[in-house]
Amino acid sequence: MRLLLAGVAFMTAMMAVGTACAEGQYKAAWDSIDSRPIPAWFDEAKFGIFIHWGVYSVPAWGPKGKYSEWYWHDMQNKNGETWKFHARTYGEKFQYQDFAPMFKAEMFDPAQWADIFARSGAKYIVLTSKHHEGFCLWPSAQSWNWNAMDVGPHRDVLGDLTEAVKARGIKMGFYYSLYEWFNPLFKSDIKRYVDAHMLPQLKDLVERYKPDLVWPDGEWDLPSDVWRSTEFLTWLYNESPVRDEVVVNDRWGKDCRSAHGGFYTTEYGDVGGDKKLSERRKWEECRGIGASFGYNRNETVDEYAKPAALVHLLIETVAKGGNLLLDIGPTGDGRIPVIMQQRLLEIGDWLKVNGEAIYGTRPWRETKDGESVRYTQKGGAVYAISLAWPGSELVLKAPKASPSATASLVGYDKPLECRAEADGLHIEVPALSIAEVPSQYAHVFKLTGVE
Repeated sequence: MRLLLAGVAFMTAMMAVGTACAEGQYKAAWDSIDSRPIPAWFDEAKFGIFIHWGVYSVPAWGPKGKYSEWYWHDMQNKNGETWKFHARTYGEKFQYQDFAPMFKAEMFDPAQWADIFARSGAKYIVLTSKHHEGFCLWPSAQSWNWNAMDVGPHRDVLGDLTEAVKARGIKMGFYYSLYEWFNPLFKSDIKRYVDAHMLPQLKDLVERYKPDLVWPDGEWDLPSDVWRSTEFLTWLYNESPVRDEVVVNDRWGKDCRSAHGGFYTTEYGDVGGDKKLSERRKWEECRGIGASFGYNRNETVDEYAKPAALVHLLIETVAKGGNLLLDIGPTGDGRIPVIMQQRLLEIGDWLKVNGEAIYGTRPWRETKDGESVRYTQKGGAVYAISLAWPGSELVLKAPKASPSATASLVGYDKPLECRAEADGLHIEVPALSIAEVPSQYAHVFKLTGVE
């Protein structure tokens, strides 16, 4: 009865919204939705942190190379590695739902998390408000006794983290799975599931927590009209409390990826693909520090990307016009694993010195110069980012230098000699000790007077 009343209330609200949207700027059609410009803050931010955290963080296990957050789904295969681990560790009668009271988050300190995020240089956060198993990190009326207030932490962990993150001046967004693997309503009546469960939850998230970003997923089985995506987006863009600044991705139906919505998404992808920059909409690459999004106790240090690789990934992504959404997987008791903290802080140390070549930049006419140099631009400057220390001289073939061209090493307070020759722009690199080199992993040369 509670679910039906919620559905009736939401349908009434959506009918009213539909009337308002008919008079609004954006209509419930993809050509109208797609015409909305992506708010500028998202392109300027460049670096965000993804957080996969939920009941699956208690078993925190998956086969190497797999996503541990798919634990409940994967344990259905009685011949698979996940079921064998589960039966051996917890027993065959132990249900996935039995993990929920164990998800206590007793060491969760949102202020400490927010401090790590601020020190990492990330400009926005995306937290899994609900993954495919349906467990909500906020007190959702549509998920009674399957949310973090009713069971487990007995706390609005999403609300607490949102408050801490925003207090540090960082944008806050939410991942939301449109579908739920084992929800009886989803399996029996998809229309009723969307009307009475999914859409009320999404609207509640927006109205209660006012996110800067809405990041749906789990859309791939059904087209966007079944999910009523354009209806929700017209409300979001025309009527919601975040209508002016909210950003969304492209995961609104099986017809949408790289076609409709807001920015396009890749996942452990090719970082921008082979499309020309002029043909590419704003995009974002998401991936974990390891091979899993959720914390996977089965991963070793060898599965975790090294700091240099992560810095280079950020540079490569930004040079091609994208953002990097780098994932962490906290533990069931609420800790960010130390190795993940360390990786984030290493990125932050690099950005403290070289952030001007990342934040607020745009792709230059060339993204790379050989194998070791990537380019960005901002204002009148071009940034040549060398992925390795170039030695005594850096030769750049792409820039066309004017007689007044200048070069400097970001983080180093003395000018560098440079000259234009037939084979490119030659920059004399000072002989520096390890202690004098401004940063590790990559080195930014700021150029003016070039085109």
